[in-house]
Amino acid sequence: MTDAAAVITWINGPVIRARGSSQIAMGDMVGVSDQNLIGEVIGLHDNEMTIQVFEETSGLTPGMPVFGTGLPLSVELAPGLIGSIFDGIQRPLPVIEQITGSFIGRGFGVTPLDRKTRWSFTPQMEIGKKVTEGVVIGTVPETGMITHKIMIPRGITGTLTWVAPAGECTIDEVIARVETEQGEEPITMLRRCPVRIARSFKNRKEKNEPLLTGQRVLDTFFPLVKGGSAIIPGGFGTGKTITQHQIAKWSDADVVVYIGCGERGNEMTEVLQEFPSLIDPRSKRPLMERTILIANTSNMQVAARDASVYTGITIAEYYRDMGYHVALMADSTSRWAEAMREISGRLEEMPAQEGYPAYLSSRLAEFYERAGLVETFNGDTGSVSIIGAVSPPGGDFSEPVTQQTRQYTRVFWGLDKSLASARHFPSVNWLTSYSEYLDNVTEWWHTQTQMPWRELRAKAMQILNEEGHLDQIVKLVGPDALPDEQRVTLETARLLREAFLQQNAMDEIDTYSTPIKQIKMLDLILHFQARAEAVVLQGAIISAIQQLPIINSLIRMKSTVPNEELERLDEMRKSLDDQFDQLESVYR
Repeated sequence: MTDAAAVITWINGPVIRARGSSQIAMGDMVGVSDQNLIGEVIGLHDNEMTIQVFEETSGLTPGMPVFGTGLPLSVELAPGLIGSIFDGIQRPLPVIEQITGSFIGRGFGVTPLDRKTRWSFTPQMEIGKKVTEGVVIGTVPETGMITHKIMIPRGITGTLTWVAPAGECTIDEVIARVETEQGEEPITMLRRCPVRIARSFKNRKEKNEPLLTGQRVLDTFFPLVKGGSAIIPGGFGTGKTITQHQIAKWSDADVVVYIGCGERGNEMTEVLQEFPSLIDPRSKRPLMERTILIANTSNMQVAARDASVYTGITIAEYYRDMGYHVALMADSTSRWAEAMREISGRLEEMPAQEGYPAYLSSRLAEFYERAGLVETFNGDTGSVSIIGAVSPPGGDFSEPVTQQTRQYTRVFWGLDKSLASARHFPSVNWLTSYSEYLDNVTEWWHTQTQMPWRELRAKAMQILNEEGHLDQIVKLVGPDALPDEQRVTLETARLLREAFLQQNAMDEIDTYSTPIKQIKMLDLILHFQARAEAVVLQGAIISAIQQLPIINSLIRMKSTVPNEELERLDEMRKSLDDQFDQLESVYR
């Protein structure tokens, strides 16, 4: 901390103005008052700076000092991130709880990462080698699931003159030295990285591998790719949070960054209590060994919501640069937008639609465009996939945050209030949702499952769309007025909804479905439709089909057939054929 650089002249909630030194730059972090409240410079005009404060500003008065730090809003990056729980400005919440209790004291500062823990460092590069930004010089086993790669920091190019031998060291001990044109640069495992500037990479790569979530409606019908971006809009009670929880638990991402941005405390409590006890389904190790949680609840300062989003994406990019596939959950970006609206109102800026600032669209674009599949400077492939929840008031998808976000994301998982009220979860509306990544993942699905995924999906979507049209007729005249061919369509659509699209997160078997189970289930339901249509053409009545025992078996297969026993689906298919063969024999 330097001497006082400015004095406060104006205070309006979390926004203050100060006049003084011109040495402080745009985006710099500052300490406000003798309490050293954390703030960020968001505006400069002549000798006056505008600062958003990430802590409670009550008690501040004009004339109080503002101290410069000389650093932009940054995060600490080093071993120890995985398994941590931070607030929006990367203060470690468990450490703070031990010191100050359940609430964060004003001006309370603590280093984000522990300086005393000794990590087992193994060098990966020989002395005398040329090194550039992003090159891996050593590794640290951060958890049982993640090997932390120590990379050359940004802006350093030269010759490696010394590297520490294998052994234990802290994150701020020198582990290597690089001779640059400016002189010798010491390298530690710890570095600070500005959060508002995207981390650089070598080049972008084509995205063609799906981010598997184990949720059938997402993977099979509206897939997201690794390095893609998705939006989950939905009104209160539609299941946005539980859907993101499921993705965080079951996705095949290497690292998960979960941002609770302005969410209610009880929802974040559920996350903080539940995640440490969960077991990763693939490694059978604790899920926290690949998870980072950022908790910024609704009772925290609104300005910190802005910081939490950028803190999360910067940490995600850091692990991407190591060659990992990272899934970032932002719940919810509407609270972030509301924070922007409040700050903008305090600054008396001209409002745009519904009071949001005119730069809402550009801020959302900056965030979602940091997703991507990239080639790192070390030659690895890594990705950041962003899944942002949106909470439109009253479930109105025409409101600005939802509409602006749709411009910058290619997957739309729209949650439906009526489905949620009917206890249909995930409540993703298959008629309004979409994915623009179908062409990207088609080859992967066909190669991995050896089944015509694209054709099966198209057929199922056609049936669901036809059901949507037929429902209007049924509401007017009833189902009995429809010909049996159309009633077969309705029955197949019911099977698709109840046996495939609906998924129980609390069921040990149904909570997660492998791609091959998903495609086999879908194929089985569509095979039912083909046999039903054929027997109806021979004169069978729909009621005879509806009484077949196989229908109950199909509805229950999601929870009765484990992922490891898919041969039971083949047995079910044989049973289906036997029952229809018997029915056909009656009408020959």
